[in-house]
Amino acid sequence: MAAEKGNISIHTENIFPIIKKWLYSDKDIFIRELISNGCDAINKLKSLSMMGEAKVENDPKYYVKVVYNKTNKTLKFIDNGIGMTDEEVKKYINQVAFSGAEDFISKYKDKIDEKDQIIGHFGLGFYSAFMVSDKVQIDTLSYKEGASSVKWICSGGTEYEIAPSDKKGRGTEITLYINDDSKEFLEEFKIRGIIEKYCSFLPIEIYLEDENAEAQVKEESKDGEVKKEEPKPLNDTKPLWRKSPNECTEDEYKDFYKKVFHDYKDPLFWIHLNVDYPFNLKGILYFPKMDNTLNTIEGEIKLYNNQVFVANNIKEVIPEFLMLLKGVIDCPDLPLNVSRSFLQNDRSVMKISKHISKKVADKLNELFKNSRDKYNENWQDINVFIKYGCMKEEDFYDKVKDILIYKTTNGEYITLKEYLEKNKENHENKVFYTTDEQQQAQYIKMFKENNIEAIVLDAPIDSHFVSFLEMKENGVKFNRIDSDLSETMKDNKLSEEENKEELDAQVNEITTIFKETFDNDKFNVKVEGLKTESIPAVILLDEQSRRMEEMAKMFGGINMNMPSGEESIVVNRNSSLVRSLLEINKKEDRKEDVKLICRHIYDLALMSHKTLDAEKMTKFIERSNEILEKLAK
Repeated sequence: MAAEKGNISIHTENIFPIIKKWLYSDKDIFIRELISNGCDAINKLKSLSMMGEAKVENDPKYYVKVVYNKTNKTLKFIDNGIGMTDEEVKKYINQVAFSGAEDFISKYKDKIDEKDQIIGHFGLGFYSAFMVSDKVQIDTLSYKEGASSVKWICSGGTEYEIAPSDKKGRGTEITLYINDDSKEFLEEFKIRGIIEKYCSFLPIEIYLEDENAEAQVKEESKDGEVKKEEPKPLNDTKPLWRKSPNECTEDEYKDFYKKVFHDYKDPLFWIHLNVDYPFNLKGILYFPKMDNTLNTIEGEIKLYNNQVFVANNIKEVIPEFLMLLKGVIDCPDLPLNVSRSFLQNDRSVMKISKHISKKVADKLNELFKNSRDKYNENWQDINVFIKYGCMKEEDFYDKVKDILIYKTTNGEYITLKEYLEKNKENHENKVFYTTDEQQQAQYIKMFKENNIEAIVLDAPIDSHFVSFLEMKENGVKFNRIDSDLSETMKDNKLSEEENKEELDAQVNEITTIFKETFDNDKFNVKVEGLKTESIPAVILLDEQSRRMEEMAKMFGGINMNMPSGEESIVVNRNSSLVRSLLEINKKEDRKEDVKLICRHIYDLALMSHKTLDAEKMTKFIERSNEILEKLAK
């Protein structure tokens, strides 16, 4: 073959889909592309061999080698795949956007097994090499009998040179002459990191070699015997998600999780996706241990195309709420490089997203029905994810609404239906909840004394989730335990010694005492007879006002013209302390003592409701000391 020169032809009919769908945002992507091309070349050869159209040695060891040479400033990509003839070089290399993979599939579409992996799509991957190179050289030898080796050289323009090569073995060797701005790609740690990022699970073994070190070993071996360690591939050619779920052990799932996500904790459980129709989808989604703070949860869903890493957390493919999980999704139906606007409008992408969401819901239902104890045990870790998913996707909510559970103040886990059924005699269609079991301990005690359960909703997301549930669950209302008292907790029956007039007078007297103490006619005082005698008073904060106030705070103090939450003190007329207060009030010389006790009752109630600010806490301590001094006299 005589040497020739020419100009690279750009096919305009093929360039438009590239412009729309193929954008390299990361410079290091060229390593992924060239390694992927090498894997494609080997997979093509394997396919032809199985069809009897190519002769290869028995049990060949296929490989892709990445060889760097800092001295010569070269980076080589070597494979022992199908190779190319001079005609094929002219067709696939000189004509930009003429996809060799698409041409191959078109030619052999009736013979290729659907599971064969041909990665290339647009024929542009090879040209990513010019992002980092002053010159690119290809040396290739086709598998075809009688084929001659070919050399192709281009310095980045449209001009190329093609000539005979001295390459001996079948396959392709691409040499990149790295430019001065890209010397970082000659560093071993950099190359290794990129290969591990994009190519950790490619189906062909990948090796990284230092050409200078190899030359040194050869030189030393002339003088004496030098033992060289057997090189190890950088990738796992048979990742766990490629196996059938019934072939995988629990230990394998856990080991894979720790290896891929560098997490020393075991995952709670996982979902193995294995779909062949109506689209090809494989993967594993893991539920990691989480906490209740949505902002601190960092999920990671790795998206692959035929074992080639594409990107992390592509929300157009993976439902947004699943981003709280960790996992791998391998979907050959998606292109390696594609714009997000394309993904947003692609129907197959939408189907994939819905299917993943459905499989997650199915897994949760399966756990609830078959392993309720384990489900309850994991609820503290997974409830934030499930609640977030319900609010983000109506279909997901519909599939899991019956398995949403809530921890009660008695330590049980029950569904909303179970809670309403259990407490219908006390408060039909009303759900009491606590957001802080420690701060609201007095309210919880009071509820328990009256055999009323509350549910624990202590995650930041719960304030939104409560409002969401009220819209979904017709007629159900949620009240925090410091916003309302169940009618069953009240005891306003008259004793034998009392009559209606006396009761009204007592209520008026208590109300007047507290209003005068705080010198505020608008101070909201309610007087109730409660079944418990140990609690003199409680603070109640209107549920809706409080929610509106919390919403305003969430928006960073934006003036939303929201009124401050309506706070009331409910004084228990059945309390022995309150009854004593009424007796003291009859004595003119004890009026200051009455105010002292009223303020203390109020602060004690307030402390069970929220933390006192610095000024109020100081006054509370001073007042406590004053009371102790009076008792000591």
